[in-house]
Amino acid sequence: MDDVAASLWKCTQCVRSQKRLAALSVARGAPRRALTNTPPLYTRAEKPNGNETAGEEKEQGALSRRLVEMAEETIDTGSRGDRKLMQDMAFSDDLKKQLEERIAQASFKAENQQALSQTSAPSYAGRGTREQAAAPIWTGTESVQDASLRLLDDSFKKLRSPATAPRIAQKISLRPQPKVKVSPANRLASARDKTSIYAFSQQNDMTEEERENMRKELKERFTPGARPMPATMQGLASLANERIEDAIARGQFRNIKRGKGVNTQRDYNANSPFLDTTEYFMNKIIQKQEIVPPWIEKQQELVKMVHSFRARLRSDWRRHAARMMAAGGGTVDEQVRRAKGYALAEEMVNPRQSTKSTITGISSDGTLTDITVEERIAVRVMDDVTEDERPEVEITVTETRTEEAQTSAGSPVVHVETRPSATALSPKSASHILPMPHPFRDAAWERAENAYQTLAISELNSFTRSYNLMAPKIAQKPYYSLDRELKRCFADVAHSLPDEILERSRKPVVKISVIGHKQGGVMEKFGAGDWKGHQAERIRDEGDGKQYSFKEFFRDLFRKNERARQTA
Repeated sequence: MDDVAASLWKCTQCVRSQKRLAALSVARGAPRRALTNTPPLYTRAEKPNGNETAGEEKEQGALSRRLVEMAEETIDTGSRGDRKLMQDMAFSDDLKKQLEERIAQASFKAENQQALSQTSAPSYAGRGTREQAAAPIWTGTESVQDASLRLLDDSFKKLRSPATAPRIAQKISLRPQPKVKVSPANRLASARDKTSIYAFSQQNDMTEEERENMRKELKERFTPGARPMPATMQGLASLANERIEDAIARGQFRNIKRGKGVNTQRDYNANSPFLDTTEYFMNKIIQKQEIVPPWIEKQQELVKMVHSFRARLRSDWRRHAARMMAAGGGTVDEQVRRAKGYALAEEMVNPRQSTKSTITGISSDGTLTDITVEERIAVRVMDDVTEDERPEVEITVTETRTEEAQTSAGSPVVHVETRPSATALSPKSASHILPMPHPFRDAAWERAENAYQTLAISELNSFTRSYNLMAPKIAQKPYYSLDRELKRCFADVAHSLPDEILERSRKPVVKISVIGHKQGGVMEKFGAGDWKGHQAERIRDEGDGKQYSFKEFFRDLFRKNERARQTA
C-alpha cells in the first residue's frame, strides 16, 4: 500500500529533484581509466537481482508517509468526488478493502454521532455535559416544545439581582464581652473632646434655642439609661420598644393617617419592564435638580453672541446711513422722502423676512412640546401719517405636542426658518413717493467694517462648530454667512431710516458755553481759582485767631527759655 501510494502521489518538489539528479549523472558520463584496467571499487559490489528487490522492503521516507496520511484523510473526510476518483484508480484488492472499511466506519460515526458521544463520555462528566451530549442535533428549525418553553420563560420578568444561595447563619455569642482597656493617651484625647463640647456650648454666637438643645443633650448623657449598649437580641428589642413607647407618649403617632395607599406615591414607570431603571431614575434626578446638559448652556451662549453681533451691526448701519442721507443736503422733509424712496427700493430688491422660531422642550409631565414663535412685520412707508401709526409687529406663539417617536431629542432645540413677508405698501404712500433706482449702499463703509465683520463671523462659526460637535443631530445649527447677515441688516434697517432722521433732527442743539475774560492764567479762566479740592467740604480752615504755625511755636519756645533763666 505504501509503495502504491508513494508512486501515485508525488509532489512537484520531488519531481524537480529527480530531474536534476538525472541531468547531473548524464553530464558526468562514465569514469575514465587511464593507467589501470581494474574496475573501480564502487563497481565491484555485486548488484542485487530483480527477485531480491521485489522481496525486500524499502525504507519509507517522511515525505512518503505524509503523502499517505493526506490520501487517507482525503478518503475519510473528502467529498463524494474525491471518493469516486479514488475508487476509479487502479488500487489493489487489499487497499480497496481497507478503504471501504474506513469509509463505512466514517459513515457509521456520522450517522450515530449522538449515541457515540454518550458512550464515549468520561465517568467524571457532569449532568449538564451528559444532557448536552444526548440533545438532538440542531437542524435549523425550532421545535414546538422549545418555542413554547421560550415563550413561557419570556412572559415573566427576570429578577434584577442575581439569586444568592442561602448562607449558614454565623453563631452569635450572647456572653458579655470584656471591657476594652483604654490607654492614658486615648483618655486624654477623649477628655479634651468633652471639654471642647462644653466650650462650644458656651459660645456667644449661639442662639438660645441652640443652647437649650445642647443642654438637653448633655443632660441626657447623665441619665441612668443614657446610651444603653445591649449585647443580646432581647436587649435590642426592649430598647426599640422603649423608644416606640416614648414616641407614643409624646403623641407622634396621634395624627397619622392610616389605610391602604395613604402617604405613598407609586411610580408606575419605575416598575415597567420596557424601561431602563437606571436611566429613568437618573432622568428624574436631573429634572428635580434642574440640571441641563452642557450643550444646552453652549446653545444659550451662541444665541447671545448672535444677538449681540446682529444688534451692533444694525445700530452701526442705521447711524451711518442716517448721517449719509442727512449729509446729502436739503430740508428735513426732503431727507425723509429720500429715505422713504430708498426704503421702497430696498423692499423691491431685498424684501424683509419674517422670522419663525420653533423651540422644542420637555414639559413638567415629561411630554415633548414644540413652541413656535412667529414674528410678522408690516412694512409701511410713512407719508402724511400721524405719529401713532407705526410699523406693526405681530408675534404669534403656539404650543403643540409632538409625537412620541420624536422623544429621542429630549432637550431644548431651536430651529430658525425665514420666509419673505407678504406685506404690501399702502397706495397712498406709493402715489406720493417714488422708489429710488437702487437701494442705499456704501462701499466705503463696507470696506472699513469688513475686517471686524469677517472676524466676528469666523468666531461665530467656530463656536457653532464646537456646539454642533456636542449637540445631537436634531439640535445642530447651520453656519453663518457675512453676505446673508448684511442683506438681512439692510432689509431690517431700511424702513427705520426716516424715523432715525426725524429723531436726529429733533434733538436739542448742544450749547457751547462762552467763558468771559478773567485776570490770571489759563487755568483760572476755567474755574481753577474756585476749586478748593475734592475734600473741601470735610476740611475747614481754622480762624485767624486760632492759627498756630512755626512763628507761634518759636515764640512759645523762647518764652519758656526766658522764664527758666529768670527763675534761675
